[in-house]
Amino acid sequence: MHAIGIDIGGTKIAGALVTDDGAIVAEERQPTPASDPAEIVEIVAGMVERLSAGHTVIATGVAAAGFIDAEQSTVYYAPNISWRNEPFRDRLRARLGMDVTIDNDANAAGWAEFRYGVARDAHHMTMLTIGTGVGGAIVIGDQLVRGGFGAAGELGHLRVVPDGLPCGCGARGCIEQYGSGRALLRMANEIADAGGIGTTLATARRDAGELTGGMLAQFLADGDPGALHALRQLGHWLGQACASLGAVLDPELFVFGGGVSVAGELLLEPVRESYLAHLPARGYHPEPRFVVAELVNDAGVVGAADLARIHAAAIGAAPRG
Repeated sequence: MHAIGIDIGGTKIAGALVTDDGAIVAEERQPTPASDPAEIVEIVAGMVERLSAGHTVIATGVAAAGFIDAEQSTVYYAPNISWRNEPFRDRLRARLGMDVTIDNDANAAGWAEFRYGVARDAHHMTMLTIGTGVGGAIVIGDQLVRGGFGAAGELGHLRVVPDGLPCGCGARGCIEQYGSGRALLRMANEIADAGGIGTTLATARRDAGELTGGMLAQFLADGDPGALHALRQLGHWLGQACASLGAVLDPELFVFGGGVSVAGELLLEPVRESYLAHLPARGYHPEPRFVVAELVNDAGVVGAADLARIHAAAIGAAPRG
């Protein structure tokens, strides 16, 4: 049975028609009118109608970067879209006449990896998405953990440094300030300022006006010592966070997604080292695997579609088409 997956970000809306084995049949992308919630509903509804044409569709699932309530209905808050207590599910359901669910985008991506990606043989998984910020998803006993209020899995706001750097969430010392793409750029700039192994970074910054994520990715691919040192710092903090998460969640594997994860083993090696250095009862505790996500840019739509399909089956929703 087909389902529609929609991934709404601050700059683009991606949609896909997805089969029950996670394959994408058709897809579409449009810019996000971030300041106009009503227009977002119209764009998503039109996208669903076009993707559904000629197919039997059971439900639509939406992945959104924000805090979603436990009923998968309302977006409490989204940092990059003008959603404040937005009843998005009800508005879209009224427009489409089919079952609709909403999930946090990191939850949807993590579920896709659990169902169809690198974690498909696991029962307990923790995923961290390392992009501009740090997102997360938790699966325990084959179930996605949403929490009592729907906001579980905000792993980027695990505090790792008491009274550390201020975070956009209002707290200080969150792993997002030490383990994100933004943090990696800050560390690279600090290394550039110090000279020595940062000389190449400093020269590139002077020539271009600033260091960018793309530039840093190329320096990492070229084996630049300054860029590699910055990535190792990032991996140290992520490994420390994973040790704390492991003590609570005890996953079989940690999955890393997001833009920074393309560094692969260059990122995973320092993460593993730091994890083991901070692991309680090391030597007497089974060690999880650390892996990079497989589905990359398709994870959000695939996961949202599958979660919608599961919800529709649970409530006995009738397919449309």
